[in-house]
Amino acid sequence: MSKATNDDFEVPTLSEHPTPDERSNYVIMRLEQFIREGRTLDEGMSFKKWQAMARTEITIAIAEAENSQDHDEINSRRILFVAASAMITIGFWGTAVSFHDVGRLAAGIVCSVAGLVLLGVAGGWRMRKWNNRRKSKDRRKRLARLENLNKRIKRLENDLEKEEDKLEEALRKRRLLTAGH
Repeated sequence: MSKATNDDFEVPTLSEHPTPDERSNYVIMRLEQFIREGRTLDEGMSFKKWQAMARTEITIAIAEAENSQDHDEINSRRILFVAASAMITIGFWGTAVSFHDVGRLAAGIVCSVAGLVLLGVAGGWRMRKWNNRRKSKDRRKRLARLENLNKRIKRLENDLEKEEDKLEEALRKRRLLTAGH
């Protein structure tokens, strides 16, 4: 079996921050490349092989998108944390220095409270991220159980088909034996 080749086909490269459309087009082109490279002159690529390659490529694309998003979130959180720390520091020292002046005291307390609120928001992001990871882990477990269940169902279906064939063969033999007497 010789391979069927197409030297004109080329998969495009992704930019540094691709859009979802660019990512999906890239995955489609990669899958097309798998099909072109995996076929022979007399037959195509097996579906199971293509499915495994497709699953891997889609998983990689999703992981890259999540990593890109995580990187952006980390920078936003750092900025928010620094701003919250600065507000708390300014508020604390503003309150300490101007303890005798009520107007400045109020400004210091407001800065401290604003900093604490920003710190709470940053902590909320952390809590949401933890919750999302927990939910993601639960989804992966459920998906693994579903895949396992699907495999068991397919195995049972195959076993039932084999048993049905055996029973039909036994019935056919029995009919031949009873018809012969």
